[in-house]
Amino acid sequence: MPFFSEVFSSEIIKKPVLDPVGEELGRVKDIMIVKGDPLPRISALIIEKKSKLFNLLWTDLNIFNKRIISSRVYIDKLQPYEFEEDDLLIVRDILDKQIVDANGAKVVRVNDIKLEGYNDNAVLIAVDVGMRGILRRLGVERGGEDLMRLFKRHLPYNLISWNYIQPLHPKLSEIALTVPRQMVSELHPADLAAIISQVSHKEGASFFKDLDVETAAEALSELEPDQQAAIITGMDTEQAADIIEEMPPDEAADVISDLPAEKAQEILGSLEKEDAEDIQELMGHEEDTAGGLMTNEFIALPPNMTVKEASERFRAEAKEVETVYYIYIIDKNEKLIGVTSLRELLLAEQDCLLADIMETNIKTALPGEDEMVVAEIISKYNLLALPVVDENGYLHGIVTVDDIIDVLLPPSAKRKRRRV
Repeated sequence: MPFFSEVFSSEIIKKPVLDPVGEELGRVKDIMIVKGDPLPRISALIIEKKSKLFNLLWTDLNIFNKRIISSRVYIDKLQPYEFEEDDLLIVRDILDKQIVDANGAKVVRVNDIKLEGYNDNAVLIAVDVGMRGILRRLGVERGGEDLMRLFKRHLPYNLISWNYIQPLHPKLSEIALTVPRQMVSELHPADLAAIISQVSHKEGASFFKDLDVETAAEALSELEPDQQAAIITGMDTEQAADIIEEMPPDEAADVISDLPAEKAQEILGSLEKEDAEDIQELMGHEEDTAGGLMTNEFIALPPNMTVKEASERFRAEAKEVETVYYIYIIDKNEKLIGVTSLRELLLAEQDCLLADIMETNIKTALPGEDEMVVAEIISKYNLLALPVVDENGYLHGIVTVDDIIDVLLPPSAKRKRRRV
């Protein structure tokens, strides 16, 4: 039974392994692990002797710690080893791989692995993603500590428990290392997008597919156009349609406009008819215009409705609308005749008509208006949203202040919509 307390993998790799009489069997080349309960455990050491590899089972070890590793068997009892794709090895498959730190909402790299004794086994309890792990692998951890002391600083430990890391490499999928779903769902969509942006398209898509539909839709909105297109293109049509349907129509239109034509048509054909029509209407406008910026999700009510009735309608409809700053008043022909803020609605008497509290001096933009003109109007009049109407006064959509922020602080790769 090997004596074991705690150790890091870097303190084991390249360490000599002794036979029962103290002769060197070889040096540790890699460490094989298997799924354990509750944590992955070492099943064998891969040792190297004169350029030949051997498999030393964990059960054949006598002592295992950072000072000495000894075996119960001699060299003639060891089985030759050849690297297998199905084997899970610490050096080959885990060290230097990227993982998701859900607590820090970022992608980090595995610099070392902490092992600990548990029921006569050595189990993997944490990964070191900090500077200590790098220095330890270089053999200068103590020197790093001494240097930090000169500046009256401490060299911190940066460990992530094995239970809370999300592997992105396919070879690790069988170990069931997963971030609890609630942890991922609690991350801000921008943080999720930042995580996905730091890895390859293939790894990002793998991580993305594990998200629930609502979280996936929110995260997709935060990604760059090329990443959005790559992820959605790689999905089956039904799953992609579910995510697109969850998005606000203006953002969905942006995503679909960047897809290959065939994929775009497949997804549009899988959407609810009303959703598809909303998206296609928006895709008919150039990106750098009011029509290209607007969303056609808004709340519009008739002028003869009472404040009480309007409040009840608002509560029912607002659940399906991404951003609600104003209620727009339209006549029976759906022409815009007034607008009222939520503040005015809350302060008004319940039996008042919307016609009595609406503002009729409305600032608007035409669908073809340049985006910078729209930004100037919103800025000049301190608006949270600007209605977009055609030459006849029909309300087609609204441009919200967050859309204008995207114009003034554009992403590195700005999309241009194409028509499908």
